[in-house]
Amino acid sequence: MQRQPAVAGYFYPGTRTELEAQLEDLIPQKEKVTCQAIVVPHAGYIYSGGVAGAVYGSVNLPDTFVILCPNHTGSGSDFDIHPEGEWITPLGAATVDEDLINELIKRFPLARKDGRAHIREHSLEVQIPFLQYLKGKINFLPICVRQFRYEQLEELGHALSDLIRTSGKEIMMISSTDMTHYEPQESASRKDRLAIDQMENLNARGLYDTIHQYDISMCGYLPTTVTLIAAKDLGCEKGTLVKYATSGDTTNDYKSVVGYAGLYLK
Repeated sequence: MQRQPAVAGYFYPGTRTELEAQLEDLIPQKEKVTCQAIVVPHAGYIYSGGVAGAVYGSVNLPDTFVILCPNHTGSGSDFDIHPEGEWITPLGAATVDEDLINELIKRFPLARKDGRAHIREHSLEVQIPFLQYLKGKINFLPICVRQFRYEQLEELGHALSDLIRTSGKEIMMISSTDMTHYEPQESASRKDRLAIDQMENLNARGLYDTIHQYDISMCGYLPTTVTLIAAKDLGCEKGTLVKYATSGDTTNDYKSVVGYAGLYLK
């Protein structure tokens, strides 16, 4: 089974040459850290690619990833896994790790080999070219999260940490999220700082509650909650903000912006 790209030529360039050129511009050369997980945005590269690139350029990457994303379309199951095959981008094919999928489902039976949530979902797809550009061939476990109950998010987080701990592989978790949507720059930045504080403290319950308490339109807070739980299980002590920006930094329109935050967890 091959998943063809849904947003190539729209969220990011549709040809290898153009995509490689843009990624070269977006990913800085800098000293790298080893970490367990990262949090990165998923808008069009022209808007959030600089934040995502700053994170990808600052960390040592393994060959295998667990990538968690939100469900923007409403399709599929609450914990939807693309079951098999390859994801195609202009940079080639990325391989779905079926062994990891089967091991996760043993630990977390609520996960489903469904795949419908992934058909048109952009938030996971846009991470793949960064990984291909930096690593070449990669393996990954794709999870699209729709379930809002904290208890089930917690179960998935613990299942992922156990899977990673016992897999015998070096695995990085990637949580895909944008921050506040379509508010003035001042209020977006203020709300996003509240959420970033919780991520820096690896406070999964704090992030979950803060999003609801302050009505923060962070679209990927569910997968990020899961990632914080798993990261803390695996011994991470803090999150580090690499870069924050908004769409206003690209458009110069600060009356209605989307926020983008990039962090690593170690």
